[in-house]
Amino acid sequence: MVELYDADYFERGIESGKSLYTNYRWMPENTIPMAMAMIDYLGLTKEHKILDYGASKGFLVKALRLLHRQAWGCDISRYAINSADNNTRQYLKQCDFILVPWEIEFDFIISKDVFEHIKEQELNELLPVLRKYSKNMFVVVPLGEDGKFNIPAYQLDVTHTTAMNKEWWIALFMKAGWELKDFSYCVPGIKDNWSNFSEGNGFFWFK
Repeated sequence: MVELYDADYFERGIESGKSLYTNYRWMPENTIPMAMAMIDYLGLTKEHKILDYGASKGFLVKALRLLHRQAWGCDISRYAINSADNNTRQYLKQCDFILVPWEIEFDFIISKDVFEHIKEQELNELLPVLRKYSKNMFVVVPLGEDGKFNIPAYQLDVTHTTAMNKEWWIALFMKAGWELKDFSYCVPGIKDNWSNFSEGNGFFWFK
């Protein structure tokens, strides 16, 4: 699976049939407002330590640091981590899916558009581990039913393996020891381009 997250996945996803990405790049006009929406929603202060789990090329980490937040990231893709710019690269590390390569006690883990890539058995291993690293986790995940996503475009990513509904995700996290603090189908400023799908994405805040 790891080898799928290569240049074809991030730069030529549609052409290669691997993903929805084309020339995946830093777009501050999108990422900085999204980071600010997360800061507002979660109440992230300058004292909080934040981990972006599944950070890809580190764009959210970069945006959060530009907004004077303490942010680090990790990702399974060597290609993505090595593609980060010089100023952000020092805050990123490659990881396997089960280990966080930072010896930091985080206040928040943010994981956006990540868990749909991970199979249920592996999620059952991962979620209790992440609970050891942070008191809070903010998860944004595409929703579906019985393996089909509510937003059809998400089916075009060959690495999307888990398409389940809100109740399924909540039960999965609770089994791993997390408690649900808040849930919404929409958080303004995050994934607004999909907001016309009433139950397209889930925004979960676990503690």
